[in-house]
Amino acid sequence: MKYEAYKSRLTTIADIGYSIAMLGWDQETYMPEKGAGFRAQQIATLSGIVHEKFTDKEFGKLLKKLDDSPKKLSEKQRRNVTQTLKDYKRQKKYTREFVELLSKTTSECFQSWQKARHENSFKQYAPHLTKMIALKRKEADILGYKKHPYDALLDQYEPGARVADLDVLFKDVRSQLVGFVKKIAAAKQNEDKFMYLHYPKDKQWNFGIELLEQMHYDFKAGRQDISAHPFTTSFSSKDVRVTTRIAEDNLKSMIWSCIHEGGHGLYEQGLPESEYGLPSGEAISLGIHESQSRLWENMVGRGLPYWKANYKKLQKYYPGNLNKVTVEQFYKAVNIVTPSLIRTEADELTYHFHILIRYEIEKALMEGKLEVKDLPEYWNAKYKEYLGIKVPSDAKGVLQDIHWSHGSLGYFPTYSLGSFYAAQFYATAKKEIKGLEDKIESGNMLPLLEWLREKIHRHGKYYSAEELCKKVTGEKLNFNHFMNYAKDKYSTLYNIKTL
Repeated sequence: MKYEAYKSRLTTIADIGYSIAMLGWDQETYMPEKGAGFRAQQIATLSGIVHEKFTDKEFGKLLKKLDDSPKKLSEKQRRNVTQTLKDYKRQKKYTREFVELLSKTTSECFQSWQKARHENSFKQYAPHLTKMIALKRKEADILGYKKHPYDALLDQYEPGARVADLDVLFKDVRSQLVGFVKKIAAAKQNEDKFMYLHYPKDKQWNFGIELLEQMHYDFKAGRQDISAHPFTTSFSSKDVRVTTRIAEDNLKSMIWSCIHEGGHGLYEQGLPESEYGLPSGEAISLGIHESQSRLWENMVGRGLPYWKANYKKLQKYYPGNLNKVTVEQFYKAVNIVTPSLIRTEADELTYHFHILIRYEIEKALMEGKLEVKDLPEYWNAKYKEYLGIKVPSDAKGVLQDIHWSHGSLGYFPTYSLGSFYAAQFYATAKKEIKGLEDKIESGNMLPLLEWLREKIHRHGKYYSAEELCKKVTGEKLNFNHFMNYAKDKYSTLYNIKTL
């Protein structure tokens, strides 16, 4: 009976939480501009209600009683209660006033970011972002930390992640990936001019839908829309929505945002319906979530087998642009490694330099060594240092990401973690699924999806990210798998020798 009461409380909280998510989805897709003020108020009010219900003293007593009687629960139930109690203790540190203020600030900051990005003006966004950073510093103090204030924020997205560990990981990026990218830069570059011809929006949209259907993204349990920044949101495993971004002069933008967000969507659709509202019905961490999108986007979607399955379809949409381009030429074009301004359009290797820059900026912001007013100058200097690029404008520089407007400090490192997990998972999948890439070449993506559902999706938060990685691959996260994948693929593409 106590567990049923616990489950009922979390179901109610989930209902309200997903209603907030629905308002957020609408805010980024269809909401009229003048609705921003009241939308911020609505989301703040509901966020306060969720916080109040989750941190209610009686619910805390119920959790304590369940935690003190583990023998009366199944292993899954025990893990659910343990995770919820951990979340309860963390949320209990917040006041409702702080939750509502953070929610309202987030909505206002997002609206300011949209306008500032459109008008290419960091100056008008700076006051809102300054307020947000002040709140995130306060939040780190509220949550508490042992060594670094950034640890408190990291833990919200990648439980257990710490600056000390990420510093080691990004040291590997510097020591191994930077040198390899330099070898590629010195090699003869492949041609991709045909990717930037005129590609009408409607045809791109239709091709993107085909790719999602081929991945077995369930359109009876989801939909795709257009947004300024591609994202995935879920209201249950039966209502998972993705968005894409289309540029008529850049074919790459739409295709890989569709595949990337499709990977996120498949994970959400694969979570157990029976565990709605419970930890066992939620994704483990953003690193694992990102592993699903990166696996589909890069290991599959930038692979030659995938384009042998799909290139003729694409040529039918744009015969004038692509009929004289072979599938091998197209494959080389989609895997060009070269420094770029925009993170979401970066190749899969230099992408991690973009993340490294943001990681260093966020650490500095949380330490108080960097202030918002100095962000554009600092950002531009980092892009020059790591990528050798001169940033031409705020819109293509410090304003390009939505994350800080959402208060999502600590989120960016999960993108690199996800790529590294993805390479490790895919290496295991190739061993366990006989002829996997032959199946992909024939257009059959189902065996891979079924493997991911069995190995990852169905578990929810039953395992931690580290436990899951060991269970699936036999070892904890190992950066060498990503480097092996990168060397195997790009040494052939660029005809370079590696040790």
